[in-house]
Amino acid sequence: MVIARRRILFSIAGMTVAVVPASPMARAQSWPARPVRLIVGFTPGGPTDILARLMGQWLTERLGQTFVVENRPGAGSNIGTEAVVSSAPDGYTLLLISTSAAISATFYDKLSFNLVRDLAPVAGIARVPMVMVVNPSVPARTVAEFIAYAKENPGKVNMASVGNGTTPHMAGELFKMMAGVDMLHVPYRGGAPALTDLIGARAQVLFEGMPSVVEHVRLGRLRALAVTTRSRSQVLPDVPSLAEFLPDYEASVWFGIAAPRNTPSGIVEVANRAINAGLADPSLKGRLGDLGATALPGSSAEFGALISHETEKWAKVVRATSLRPE
Repeated sequence: MVIARRRILFSIAGMTVAVVPASPMARAQSWPARPVRLIVGFTPGGPTDILARLMGQWLTERLGQTFVVENRPGAGSNIGTEAVVSSAPDGYTLLLISTSAAISATFYDKLSFNLVRDLAPVAGIARVPMVMVVNPSVPARTVAEFIAYAKENPGKVNMASVGNGTTPHMAGELFKMMAGVDMLHVPYRGGAPALTDLIGARAQVLFEGMPSVVEHVRLGRLRALAVTTRSRSQVLPDVPSLAEFLPDYEASVWFGIAAPRNTPSGIVEVANRAINAGLADPSLKGRLGDLGATALPGSSAEFGALISHETEKWAKVVRATSLRPE
């Protein structure tokens, strides 16, 4: 009788152990066990999409599961961000996040999420400088000369941008604030028409990503006055940084990966290590270099600090200019 009772107790104990859910450590060790969605808040073909596919390919090869890029464009990348924020925090839905998300956090009213609170930073990927370019007809060969020219012609200098509220637009607004100049913002629907009008002298200045303008600079169609990162770029080594004229100016485009809040820290750590391994790989680093980008390695905490800092920085610019979506 006693033996039978013991067998029943052991049997119940075994049943209990069988239904205990896997610990966070166990989930992290088995992740990923199935395909992972990597959400991009922009249409295919742009720099964010290209970087997502590069990193997705690396992670697929590194971790043995397919990382599927899924484009969810709209509202300054907010549609894609919302899709990730509302997903299960299990590591199977990730976000390719960029500077645009930090700007949109304030630029758009009544968002259903808080960027800093509702996302778990995973890792940075890359930073891409923008270039301040002017039409060769502009009588300024340095940033200092351009500032003087703009002050002599308040409201008469057309500052093209690739769209209202975009990172290049905000880079121009930050320049206007720090330089104390008044320029007329002329938004276009993308980089191609903005560049066409700048080359045609219908606009005078544009802040735009390095890959889009570097060939025009080399061919003499445009004049590069400065890059927007704190230090000079190896792609255009003779072009100064804006910080050399306006201390503390920085307006680069950065990219990284984030997950929904409450994603297990073990999963975040596995993904962070895999991404940093890719950023140290010569082949992937070379492909980033071809895009004018530099790797942005580091811990998830360091990437989280960057997201928080950038969100706060661009919030000040948006509020100071009273900018809103058209």
